[in-house]
Amino acid sequence: MQAANHAVMPLLGGAGERGATDRYLDIDQETFRTHFNRKPFLFRHHLCDHPLFRLSNLAELARTLPPGIVEYNAGNIPISLPDQENTPYTGLSAEETVRRIEECGSWMVLKRAEADPECLDVLNRCLDEIEPLSEPIEPGMCEREAAIFVTSPGSVTPYHMDKEINFLLQIRGSKTISVFSASDREVVSEVELEKHFTGAAVKRNMVFHQRYQERATVFELKAGYGIHIPTTDPHWIKNGDGVSVSFSNGFKTSASLRRGMIYNLNGRIRKLGLRPADYGKGALRDTMKLQVLRAINRAEQWLNIQPAEG
Repeated sequence: MQAANHAVMPLLGGAGERGATDRYLDIDQETFRTHFNRKPFLFRHHLCDHPLFRLSNLAELARTLPPGIVEYNAGNIPISLPDQENTPYTGLSAEETVRRIEECGSWMVLKRAEADPECLDVLNRCLDEIEPLSEPIEPGMCEREAAIFVTSPGSVTPYHMDKEINFLLQIRGSKTISVFSASDREVVSEVELEKHFTGAAVKRNMVFHQRYQERATVFELKAGYGIHIPTTDPHWIKNGDGVSVSFSNGFKTSASLRRGMIYNLNGRIRKLGLRPADYGKGALRDTMKLQVLRAINRAEQWLNIQPAEG
């Protein structure tokens, strides 16, 4: 699905050889400087042969991780699936889903996969390479999170957005990713962002309208390459003809946390029937909102820990 005025970003060739520096990521520093947490961009990585991502090891990981951080369902689903309660399932276990991923028509994510020590090591090595580049732009990297996606040929990840700043590495297979700008009010409104950060939108999926697609930047992602997706940039994904394995390196910064807090307060204000000023309309106003939200949070915490009177 591609509209004529999309910016389609093709990738040619496969993964490169590991360099003498033994780095996991190859990121152009100038592209990083101009695009980080503003626009998506492509880069290369050297993790395709890492044993962590072999299907046999991922099946074992799916079996041993706590069930609450393993999410899986049928992969033949629409782009727009805001009601996740109606997501179809295959009836297979998490372990069996991975073992039969080529033919079972499934989509799986091992969330918070950094609970596994080997995965935590890979996550930290990747983000330790990114941190020196991100700190001069947005300091305070924190809340590092890993996720591993294992998906059948042709599977769809519905239209959604994430709070994390993401560097997604394609380990096996290929996929087409349509990314939309979080600042494009034609595709994502201030109210949607407020709901995302207040928890009013409990599920991450969003309503997708076909007219949005002409506003996407479309990336063809192959094994050995990665894509940077800024925080809350909506996106949807269509797998290629083979099994796909992807590794998500997610984190937040001091600035992204502040942004989320302001959207959280704006959402609370809107629930009172008021119309808050949009995020980013004034630095002083946003700073005052942060102070108000911190005071509210302290008051709520204080009230929650007080013994009942009587």
